[in-house]
Amino acid sequence: MKAEPLLHATGHFLPKDLSDHQVSRQVFGPLQQFPRRVAWRWMFGVGLVLLLVYLGSVAVLLGNGVGMWGNNQPVHWGFGILNYIWWLGIGHAGTFISALLLLIERPWRHTLNRLAELMTLMAVICAALYPILHLGRPWLFYWTMPYPNEMGLWPQFKSPTAWDMFAILSYLTVSVLFLMVGAIPDFATARDRASTPLRQAVYGLLALGWRGSQRHWALWRRTTRVLAILAIPLVFAVSSGYSFLLTMGTQSGWHSTLFPAYFVAGAVALVALLAIVVRWLLCIQSLITPRHLDMLGRLLLATGWMTTYGYLADLFMPFYSGDAHEIEVLLARISGAHAWSFWLAIVCNVGVLQALWWRNVRQSPPRLALVALAVLMGMCAERFMLLIPPQMRDLLVSSWGDYTPSLWDWTLFIGSFGVFLVPYSLFLRYVPMVSVFEVKQALHQERGDG
Repeated sequence: MKAEPLLHATGHFLPKDLSDHQVSRQVFGPLQQFPRRVAWRWMFGVGLVLLLVYLGSVAVLLGNGVGMWGNNQPVHWGFGILNYIWWLGIGHAGTFISALLLLIERPWRHTLNRLAELMTLMAVICAALYPILHLGRPWLFYWTMPYPNEMGLWPQFKSPTAWDMFAILSYLTVSVLFLMVGAIPDFATARDRASTPLRQAVYGLLALGWRGSQRHWALWRRTTRVLAILAIPLVFAVSSGYSFLLTMGTQSGWHSTLFPAYFVAGAVALVALLAIVVRWLLCIQSLITPRHLDMLGRLLLATGWMTTYGYLADLFMPFYSGDAHEIEVLLARISGAHAWSFWLAIVCNVGVLQALWWRNVRQSPPRLALVALAVLMGMCAERFMLLIPPQMRDLLVSSWGDYTPSLWDWTLFIGSFGVFLVPYSLFLRYVPMVSVFEVKQALHQERGDG
């Protein structure tokens, strides 16, 4: 499939000469004939290999217990919670772009909302597996849910495990509803364009009987806005919830009110990276234009400066408080055994990010992808820096220790990308990745004819 002409230096997000037929052909064409099949097969194959690595690591974990991880005394929280927080932070960006920009009616969200919502769903699933796997008996994870049972068993509401359950379940429910309800009109169009009875039946079930009547549209708009209103405070509630997990601990360096912002800022990087990959795989350069990449770059730069403010505040507050142990923990972060994580976070989340001041970097897919990859690596180093050094420097000098992630810590983390990539690849192949009717509506508004 030949890509449509790129948007040139105009103030609009979509080319004015792009017709409704071209939009429909670019969005629904890959459902019948995928434009870059070889690249998609490589992507799916890599994801499948990583998924097998993950399943193998989980099998070993269930057989041997969490003692196979690198957790020890005094570092009792390691890669498990680090990756849990990392994946949840990744998911927040998709909700932010889809829900918040829907409510404030920003036109550049129309071609990005589907891939961002799907990213949120996959990231939440990857995060949700970690609290289950760390349980002594993970097959009984449903005991953390408040359900009527003959044993009179109820969850311990003082336990962080119960907090995780409520946060993940509510976030997962809203994410699924937001993604599926938003895609109903496109599922109906895919149903009407399906070339086989099986696809027609599947898309028909997903369309939920959509016929495009005025009543259907009114209910759809009302429902999507209600879900968006629910999703936005849920982002801050979930990020504040797992920040509260740290605040409840006794370790110095974990009592910062900036943690919720820490864990949200920078997550736009994966949205930018996925937008670049999706626009190339589906050949939709005229739908996800350089202007869209430019806006993602600006948003990433803005959230990066939020993170920079957090770093400066964390450097200032221990000395301002005068607490000797807070200062000791700060010095351990900067110059201790794991100082690499602090400086890697500074370089990736502050230094590399400054390249986005230049428009030619923001609008260049390879350059923006490199910056986004650096930020994602910086986010991981940031979590390590925030979680590990405070545990290594306990209040008692006699309990000071070290931490080294084990092989199984790494395989679970690397394999979790397979949990993300395999279903995401299948969605790319069989689900419309751009909201067609919203793009057409935005196109008519930019032309001034509707």
